[in-house]
Amino acid sequence: MIAQPQPDRLVAHLAALVAIPSENPPGGERAVAEYVRDQLDPLGFTVRLEEYAPGRFNVEAVLENGPGPVFALNTHMDTVPAGEGWATDPFVLTEKDGKLYGRGSVDCKGPLAAMIEALQLMSEARDGWSGTLMGVFTGDEEVASEGAKFYCGRNSAIDMVIVGEPTANTTFSAHKGSYRPRVRVLGKAAHSGSPHLGENAIFAAGQLMPRIAAFHDDVLSQRSHPLVGNPSLTVTRIAGGHADNVIPDACELLLDRRLIPGETDDSAEAEIEALLQAAREDLGLCCEIVGKNATTGGATETAEDAAIVQTSLAACAAAGVAAPGPFGFQGACDLVHFIEAGATGTVIGAGDIRVAHKPDEFVPKDEFIASAGIYADIAQRVLSK
Repeated sequence: MIAQPQPDRLVAHLAALVAIPSENPPGGERAVAEYVRDQLDPLGFTVRLEEYAPGRFNVEAVLENGPGPVFALNTHMDTVPAGEGWATDPFVLTEKDGKLYGRGSVDCKGPLAAMIEALQLMSEARDGWSGTLMGVFTGDEEVASEGAKFYCGRNSAIDMVIVGEPTANTTFSAHKGSYRPRVRVLGKAAHSGSPHLGENAIFAAGQLMPRIAAFHDDVLSQRSHPLVGNPSLTVTRIAGGHADNVIPDACELLLDRRLIPGETDDSAEAEIEALLQAAREDLGLCCEIVGKNATTGGATETAEDAAIVQTSLAACAAAGVAAPGPFGFQGACDLVHFIEAGATGTVIGAGDIRVAHKPDEFVPKDEFIASAGIYADIAQRVLSK
């Protein structure tokens, strides 16, 4: 029988984790990884810290307890920068009106603390389950998911995984992905006093942008996924020119293409390339994709009838969640990398994603405590004898 989460211990874990800065950039998850190791090593887990890049860490904790599936709890150890505008110290966990405030409280040190608690509860009830229980906690999710990409690229033993992100303790079984190409539009430099002798690349980019908007409105908005909705395409950055008195000979646009399950970087790139080719032919523009910026990753989904989805829904409902799902994330997360490595999985965690990345980030205390019980319940159901 799995014991109930201990609220005081849970809050103490979260307070300790919030007090450890792991803002990304620059990252630096070592101290968080060491904290996880110090909590799980005494419980019998084999804990390994993996430095996948200088100063950047993943941590893997493994508890083998007989034959059976391999089940993992995963979340990330980095946070976005604290920023300005906080009413309290972002690195001191502060409780007020049933909410726990601090950077990472909801994204994602809250899920991390709850998963540490769930792993402890499972370690203390080994007679009731059989299989391999893992905690896999990764770095860099907030920028490019390099930690999860590195880990999943070398490990394919996990059968099922729960990824911790704020979902109000409901089950999310799909999420969007992102692809960000850089498009360069060329012109011809000239003295700005004689603009007719040049070709203004910024003006040329201005001709391209309505076509980008039209592709979003006329094509992408007509597609839909039942859980995550529509894909999208927009421009998020523009840079052009190098001097105040020179007609710019180049202008670069950063496009943000949000993918839905079934779409890939390659399929999105092919559509954008076709858009650019039409602009070359129709408008005489000189434009091309010259690279891409790193993203968290692609889109993915786990089928609703998969065992991990049904188990997740049952555990969320048992915890009193009125509408357990399944739902879909509008953003991206690390689930895609575990699925690409052969696992099935869902995303579950306390709190509301809309308060993440903001000043006065918080997680509701009751949801936070309940999430640890949900994680332990899912683990027990997956690994039950």
